[in-house]
Amino acid sequence: MNFPRLSLNISMLLIVQLLLGQNTKTLPMQPEYWTVGQGGKLSFETFDGRETMVLNGTAFAKGFEFSNGVMEMEVYANQKRSFAGVVFRKHDGNFEEVYMRMHKSRQVDAVQYTPTYNNESNWQLYPEFQANVTFKTEGWNLFRIAVEDLTATLFINGKEVMQIDRLRSGNLNGGIGLFALFGNRFANLKVTKTGEAIAKEPFPILTPEKGIIGEWDLTEAQPYVEGQLNFEGFKKAKTINVNTEQSGLLPISRYLAKPTSGNFERNQEAFTVASTTIAVDKDQNRFFLFDYSDKIVVYLNGEPIFYGNNAFRSKNNQFQGHLGLTANKLLLQLKKGFNTLHCVVIDKANGWGLIGKIE
Repeated sequence: MNFPRLSLNISMLLIVQLLLGQNTKTLPMQPEYWTVGQGGKLSFETFDGRETMVLNGTAFAKGFEFSNGVMEMEVYANQKRSFAGVVFRKHDGNFEEVYMRMHKSRQVDAVQYTPTYNNESNWQLYPEFQANVTFKTEGWNLFRIAVEDLTATLFINGKEVMQIDRLRSGNLNGGIGLFALFGNRFANLKVTKTGEAIAKEPFPILTPEKGIIGEWDLTEAQPYVEGQLNFEGFKKAKTINVNTEQSGLLPISRYLAKPTSGNFERNQEAFTVASTTIAVDKDQNRFFLFDYSDKIVVYLNGEPIFYGNNAFRSKNNQFQGHLGLTANKLLLQLKKGFNTLHCVVIDKANGWGLIGKIE
C-alpha cells in the first residue's frame, strides 16, 4: 500500500531515534509503574521470556509525559475478537488512540485511529483512518507509531501501514497508556522522545466549502428517552456556538460531555439539539444533504420532517455507521425570511456526529 509523504521530519524519525538513543526509555511491565482505568483489569507475568502485561481496558503509565517521538511495543498474536493499541497525549478525557483489531487481519479496518473526546471514542466519524493489515498468527506483532507535531505514521511488523495527516484531539503533549479490549498481552514498550510538538496557536480554523454548514448552535447533552422530546422546551434552551472540521463534520463529543460516557454500547443514550438558521429572500425549496450518528430527528420551523437510525449494526451485522455527506437528502420548503433547522442528534457510543450541506 502506497501513501504520500507527510513531511521530511516524519520520514526521518527512524534515523532520529537512532541518533537520540539516550532518550529511549523502556517502561517496565510491573504493577508499580501503571494505573488501570475505570473498569479495566490488568495483571503482570513472565511469558515467552518477557515481562508482560495482560490487559482488558486502559492502563496508564504513571508520571510519564509524551509529545513528539516514537512508541513501540510487542503484542502477542491473538485471533479472537480483540483490540490492542496505545493512547497518547492524554489530558483529562481527551487523547489520541491507535489500535490493531486483532481479529480483522487482512481486512480494510484491521487498524484504526480515533481521537477520544470527553472519554468517548469516535471511530465511526473517521473511516479514512483505517487500513488493511496482515497480523502474525503466532508469536509477537511489532506495533510502532512515530509522532511529529500534528501528524503520525503507523508501522506494523516493520511495514508502514497508515498515515494520520492531522491528529484531532488538539493536545500537543500528555500522558500515555496501553489499550486492550477483550484482553491482550503486551511486552517491551519503548518510548523515544524527540522534542516538543509545535503547532500554531490557536489552531487554524479551516473553512468548509460553500454550502456546507460550518457552524452549529448546540444545547447541553441530556439523557434521551424515546418518545419524550419536547420541542417547545429545547428550542428555548441555552446553546453554545461551535465550528465543524473543514469537511463539515461536527464531532459533538469534542464540545459536550455525555451524562454517561466511556462504556461503549453500555452507555445510556444522550441527545443534543444542533440548530442553524437559513435566510432566503423569497419562498423556495432547497435540499438538505446530511448524515449523523447514531439517530436523528430533524425539525424545520418547528415541524418534524425526518427520523433516522444510523447506529452501529442497526441495519445489519456488518453495518459500521460511518458518516457520508450525501447519505440522506431532504427537500426543505423554506419561507421568505429566516428559517430554523433543528437536528436532535442521539448517540450511545462510537462517535457522536453530524454533517450537513444546503444545496
